[in-house]
Amino acid sequence: MAEPLCNAAVKKCKETMPQTPIFSSMLGSSCSGQVQPDMGERCVDPVYQDGNIVSGSLEALIERLVPTMDYYPDRTYIFTFLLSSRVFIHPHELLAKVGQICIKQKQQLEAGTEAEKAKLKSFAAKIIQLLKEWTETFPYDFQDEKSMKELKEIAHRITQCDEENGTVKKIISQMTQNLLMALSARSQYQEIKEKFRQPATDKGTILKTKPQSTQKDILSVCCDPLILAQQLTHIELERVSNIYPEDLMQIVSHMDSLDNHKCRGDVTKTYNLEAYDNWFNCLSMLVATEICRVVKKKQRTRMVEFFIDVARECFNIGNFNSMMAIISGMNLSPVARLKKTWSKVKTAKFDVLEHHMDPSSNFCNYRTALQGAAQRSQTANSNREKIVIPVFNLFIKDIYFLHKIHTNRLPNGQINFKKFWEISRQIHDFLTWKQVECPFEKDKKIQSYLLTAPIYSEEALFIASFESEGPENHMEKDSWKTLRTTLLNRA
Repeated sequence: MAEPLCNAAVKKCKETMPQTPIFSSMLGSSCSGQVQPDMGERCVDPVYQDGNIVSGSLEALIERLVPTMDYYPDRTYIFTFLLSSRVFIHPHELLAKVGQICIKQKQQLEAGTEAEKAKLKSFAAKIIQLLKEWTETFPYDFQDEKSMKELKEIAHRITQCDEENGTVKKIISQMTQNLLMALSARSQYQEIKEKFRQPATDKGTILKTKPQSTQKDILSVCCDPLILAQQLTHIELERVSNIYPEDLMQIVSHMDSLDNHKCRGDVTKTYNLEAYDNWFNCLSMLVATEICRVVKKKQRTRMVEFFIDVARECFNIGNFNSMMAIISGMNLSPVARLKKTWSKVKTAKFDVLEHHMDPSSNFCNYRTALQGAAQRSQTANSNREKIVIPVFNLFIKDIYFLHKIHTNRLPNGQINFKKFWEISRQIHDFLTWKQVECPFEKDKKIQSYLLTAPIYSEEALFIASFESEGPENHMEKDSWKTLRTTLLNRA
């Protein structure tokens, strides 16, 4: 079960979020303070608990986002608010509101004393820093023309604070260039959408009527469990690198639209999540395929034991997603029913793995192991020890669970920001883990096999399984008879 929303979680979120460097020397100003805003001058409706905002109106939360000449928001707050705001308001609408507040503050400074006018450059530096953090962390918020228009409008206003030497203009130009490069990179990835492998269904590739001694299998490509686990980790990290925080918030936004709330989600943006989930399913089916299509029991036993060792190496690395996919593949009915094969397998290691992935008490054992890997990662000196790849579908369920049991708004109409502190903490942890650079040498031959080797459909797996070990009861005999009839009708 996900951790309850509590002060400790909020504090941990605040302590662990990265603090983006500020323009400490820009224009001779310093904006490194994390000072609370003047409660006498700004909207006072947010509710604080232990120094953290736990609820507030959307307008007041936006007020807390925008810097003043004497205040810059905590970076943890910036990340959490920008991440969660899309549930309530479109990015371009939020940008427009931020722009309005900036213009108002700029006008007040320009109409003030000479001392206040002198602070215009300091104010400009803080606004640029906010925009820089926004564009770097959530570049996809600026994919549409409306958002870019609002960004350019704010930038134009801010450059007027430094017309003499053009420093602000240069920084904004670089920020915009970096944003366009980030958007271009993401766009290219979307255009190269992975072509999902189609399960093999041709009966000639399924029925074992001929010897398969020359047929390539995973052991002919890689017979070392550790190396295969390392290559799986490569693939995992490459896939999670294409998942962004706003993708994960689509879970919340899309669920709101399904619940007939305001539609803030774009279902098409969940492609990265679906592609990663598809990888899990493909790996599970590949494991089952590799086992079921082996003709001889001795070789099949060796294949089962090999995958057990691979799963154990994945666990040691911290690659829990591949480990779970492998276990899921071996627990599929076509594999699990091979009793003669399993009777020859040394199952002690498999029992340990299943213990770690025991679903009882909401996967308590797995969560303990994940916590241990996370702690190891925090104190690690090498990328090898920093690897943490959680079971993705459980991670998604935790966010969904948090969203469903806690309302977006409190009875008084304020946004339940305490809920979004916890969601952002979990997403931030995931973002930290996905940034780890894989320390293992890449083997293109092994990865090519893992990504392109034919996988059987569920029907094909049962056919191969029954041909390896015949049906043992009436239910299996009926299933086998139905499958054979289906094949004959297709011939």
